[in-house]
Amino acid sequence: MRKLAGVSAPFVVVLALTTTGCSLGANDAVDTLDEPPVTYTDAEEDFGNEENEPEEDVTEEQADESEAGEETGEETGSTDETTPDEAAESLNQRELYLIDSNGLVVPQTLTLPKTDSVMKQALEYLVEGGPINDILPNGFRAVLPAGTEVDIDHLKEEKLAIVNFSSEFNDYNLADEKQIFEAVTWTLTQFPDVEEVKVEVNGYELDKMPQSEKPLVGNLSRADGINVDTSEVVDFTNSTDITLYFLGANDEDTYYVPVTKRVENVDNELEAAINELIDGPSLMTNLLTEMSGDVELLNEPKLQNGEVVLDFNEAIQSANEGSAIPTSVLESLALTLTEQGGIEKVSIQVNGEAGVNEAGIEVEEVTRPELVNAKPL
Repeated sequence: MRKLAGVSAPFVVVLALTTTGCSLGANDAVDTLDEPPVTYTDAEEDFGNEENEPEEDVTEEQADESEAGEETGEETGSTDETTPDEAAESLNQRELYLIDSNGLVVPQTLTLPKTDSVMKQALEYLVEGGPINDILPNGFRAVLPAGTEVDIDHLKEEKLAIVNFSSEFNDYNLADEKQIFEAVTWTLTQFPDVEEVKVEVNGYELDKMPQSEKPLVGNLSRADGINVDTSEVVDFTNSTDITLYFLGANDEDTYYVPVTKRVENVDNELEAAINELIDGPSLMTNLLTEMSGDVELLNEPKLQNGEVVLDFNEAIQSANEGSAIPTSVLESLALTLTEQGGIEKVSIQVNGEAGVNEAGIEVEEVTRPELVNAKPL
């Protein structure tokens, strides 16, 4: 288990505080909560009417002025300057699942141009040597082989995305095979109308992985896990999957990494998830945590109306001379527990009283962010 002290986490989780709402980032606290970034664009609403808009009538005098402007380079009453608000409206933020320096699949929220083909665009930004090159974060690499082309058929009512790759897709490195399928699945299932993914190459559905020839049974989904850790499981038939969030690091930058761990079947999966967070990440992953191994739950987690209440001992307070809960601990708890069905927010207490964050403010509740590992625009 790796431990890390004094880590400042990037923009990830919204904290609802007893005084005012705020969104915590790497080094800053924001007094007000802005509207969340756009995570899905409806093609019909945003782009469906463009082709049918009538052209404006142009008088002969206006045409002459336009031609004169083109020849002389002088302005004719219009400008190409774009205001900051207009520039922001032409962009969207997306979670792209990339491979980090440890070979783990990690969400990185990046800013992309607005398009009517949001799912196709997201996968095109996973292609090595493609448009991702201009915005690729340090320490990360794209997952799809260079030259891979993408088509997508979205069956909205079935919440299924059918992905058709060109033959270049088959040219990936065998060592990346598992990560590629995970990255494609988790990138597409960020969209609310996608729960499952079917993969085709040149129009033919894959029934096995091209390199290892391991069978592919049914559609892919987040239930298949990500960065799956099976190191401690012996009996697969009596175990269950839990996705946990630990910290990864690249130089001075930290980010959250989802890890699906198989644990022996338990009566309370929420309690099992918290205990796994306390145990920390496997040494084999090079991941980190600020949660002390001395942390204990004082009571069984209570879930009501989408909110789970957790009551810890004082060991969870390991920041500011032990008087506050580290931000990364709050956010890891929120990310991990909201992966469980039916949980929307987490209330964290210490000895039955509201916990305090690193800013010295009581934490009323912690919720999952719209986007994971997002940087401020």
